[in-house]
Amino acid sequence: MAREMSFTRVLIANRGEIALRIQRGCRKLGLETVAVFSETDRDALFVAEADHAVCIGGAAPAESYLNVAAILDAARATGAGAVHPGYGFLSENAGFAAAVEAAGLVFIGPVADAIAMMGSKIEAKAAAEEAGVPVLPGYRGADQSDARLLKEAQVLGTPFLVKASAGGGGRGMRLVTDLADAPEAITSARAEAKGSFGDAAVFLERYAPHARHVEVQILGDSHGNVVHLGDRDCSLQRNHQKLIEEAPAADLPEALRDDMRAAAVRLAQSIAYRSAGTVEYLYDPARGEYYFLEMNTRLQVEHPVTEAITGVDLVEWQLRVARGEPLTLTQSDVQFNGHSIEVRIAAENPAENFRPETGEITLWAPPAGARLDSGVAAGSIVSHHYDSMLAKLIVHAPDRAGAIRQAVAAIDAFAVGGVGLNLSYQRALLSHADYQAFRHHTSGLSELFPDGWTQPTADASDTGLAAMALHLHLAPAGTSPWESLGSWRLTAPAGRPGAASYWGNTSEDAPVRMSGTPAELAAHLSDGQSITAEAATLTADRLSGRIDGVPFSRIAHVERSGSHWRVHLQTSGGMVTTDLRTLEDQHLTRASGGSGGADLLSAPMPGAVAEVRVAPGDRVAAGDTLVVLEAMKLLQSLPAPVAGVVTEIYCAPGDTVAGHAALVKLDPEEEI
Repeated sequence: MAREMSFTRVLIANRGEIALRIQRGCRKLGLETVAVFSETDRDALFVAEADHAVCIGGAAPAESYLNVAAILDAARATGAGAVHPGYGFLSENAGFAAAVEAAGLVFIGPVADAIAMMGSKIEAKAAAEEAGVPVLPGYRGADQSDARLLKEAQVLGTPFLVKASAGGGGRGMRLVTDLADAPEAITSARAEAKGSFGDAAVFLERYAPHARHVEVQILGDSHGNVVHLGDRDCSLQRNHQKLIEEAPAADLPEALRDDMRAAAVRLAQSIAYRSAGTVEYLYDPARGEYYFLEMNTRLQVEHPVTEAITGVDLVEWQLRVARGEPLTLTQSDVQFNGHSIEVRIAAENPAENFRPETGEITLWAPPAGARLDSGVAAGSIVSHHYDSMLAKLIVHAPDRAGAIRQAVAAIDAFAVGGVGLNLSYQRALLSHADYQAFRHHTSGLSELFPDGWTQPTADASDTGLAAMALHLHLAPAGTSPWESLGSWRLTAPAGRPGAASYWGNTSEDAPVRMSGTPAELAAHLSDGQSITAEAATLTADRLSGRIDGVPFSRIAHVERSGSHWRVHLQTSGGMVTTDLRTLEDQHLTRASGGSGGADLLSAPMPGAVAEVRVAPGDRVAAGDTLVVLEAMKLLQSLPAPVAGVVTEIYCAPGDTVAGHAALVKLDPEEEI
């Protein structure tokens, strides 16, 4: 029989946007919140907005957000009666759930046994089969010998996957398309599984190359009630990490959709599941079949799209179920309205192999009219210690086409400075004909961009407007020419128009030349054309005026970036970034001998040194990996800038280094 559990204060064992989201859910029910935070997150928004906050350790997750003892000590010290794990970190750790309960606290999620069962891919698939849920053909036996696995691989045939039983996020997974490669795939998958999860068990299953990722949201209570809240499609993925999610899953046969939903409820009922959870499937359109993939025993990153189409607050219901309340909604009460899309916003550069971006956010101006679950604001510091996802943009419209249009429009109006984001890449995905026609699948990014993806750049006209924004920024109205910065030459009081030139960040020729006054300001472009704006102003990060008598207004944020200026400008193709140098910047660059440092490998961002692959005296070719840096859970291979001989090494594995820190010095050679 279900117990009534009483608590008035909830400790949130997480950080960032999900901690803020759970705080909103708690406030809705009149519950106080406790934030636990690392030393790096001391000034974060989720800490400031909590009712109580406790520092639990250093920046490394193992010292803080994965430190079970410190979290439980914080709960006891603050009088918290319950713990919400959010997602990631300890959210699907059965040992943590058990430790919370053993400490006399309420764990806001399923029971530890359910977490453990679904955490083992082998056990989860066995439970799914028992519940009558289809699973992919494969081998999930206890005999883990090489001989048995290779024999089963021959029976299964290619292509197939070797997968870690305790895995997730693509780790411990290998694709085999030739049986001759099976022994190496099994060996390497085992080693990665053991290193990542402490469990070397693997299983084999058929690979569906053009499958879609469809999942069903379920909600259960402690009284035996389970309902589904519809389905989602999460097929746009990179390295098994979702990029864009939507609800409902479009282009599904309705009979198959109904069967997926019913199967998810059946599985949850069979294991007496409580709280929010997600049953994930692979859907193979070519076969018209779906297969159980896994069950996530936590709140999903993409839960807002389900909330948008159902009106059901999942965090609120997690809290109410944890208190022992029965569900008050039946399956017939759940209604679906329109279409919702979520875009994950991450601090990374997709044009440079998704290189993580770190630093201070100097501008954070999200669009109006869309839901934004965010953990940052202007002034926030993006650290290399944690995942690169900073926020989620959620839109809701009557249909899928409308939701896509809303998402693109919202991205186009999203102004961010200081740290690069993946917004332009996400815009390109949303605008792609294959995505809009639902021809994409889980491994289809290379098909969407067969020649790779490049960051949009400003055309000549946009470069002219960017220079205009910088020009106005450096000499705001009413500023004396002796007080202004940069290359503004305000000579209008002497009866002559002002003039200045701005060069691209990497070019010393063909500058954009500005002339006139804000009343009539002209940008003379490198292609011989010019743009003249009347009543030009730059106010509150918006460039406004009239061109050919037609009013215009664009987001334009100007900031200093190292030895140059950076202008973020809203264009018809989305936000673009233009780097510009003033005359003073040109002189300073020449005086310092240019960018220099061709013989020095420096850290492109703060991070931890994972490997040093060279020693003094080693001869290397340009492009050889010298150092491997870990930042934001990703490993970055840093190549030799030139061919030469290693003369000095300034770092060692385990060191934490700052951005631009010197790592390796080379004595360049003409040829190696």
